[in-house]
Amino acid sequence: MGRWRAPQPRSSKYITAEGYKRLNDELKYLWKVKRPEITQSVKEAAAQGDRSENAEYIYGKKQLREIDRRVRYLSKRLEDMVVVDRAPAPEKQDTVFFGAWVTLLDEQESSKRHRIVGPDEIDAGSDYISMDSPLARLLLKKQLGDEVCLEKPDGSEVWYEITAIEYTQ
Repeated sequence: MGRWRAPQPRSSKYITAEGYKRLNDELKYLWKVKRPEITQSVKEAAAQGDRSENAEYIYGKKQLREIDRRVRYLSKRLEDMVVVDRAPAPEKQDTVFFGAWVTLLDEQESSKRHRIVGPDEIDAGSDYISMDSPLARLLLKKQLGDEVCLEKPDGSEVWYEITAIEYTQ
């Protein structure tokens, strides 16, 4: 059996202004601060002599490769991004679009609040959901008071009612 895998589907290229700023700040930090620090430490480790058994040198080179990989990824990704930095017109603010905070009420009467953002802004522990996720795809273009049914991977269904839609940062 070969190692070939089908390519992953391309993720959406939309991002909020805050998400773009965060990724751009990370790129600047890696390029202007972190990489020069690591380069200097590698230079100092290389001056110590034998590089084949020099742990600081080997680890520093590994860190440089990881930084360079992330810098390449961020540079390429940020070029293709479309920044969505404004809310929809006032007459359309009762409809779910990208960047909306959506409050959902489930069958047990518990409330959850999510913001629909781009896939690059997802962070574990936050209330952000990717616009490519099944729940967000169900919610997009729905209106206040609509009910949606999310089918879980185990085959069960969960019903949600949209109780609030906000377009605040």
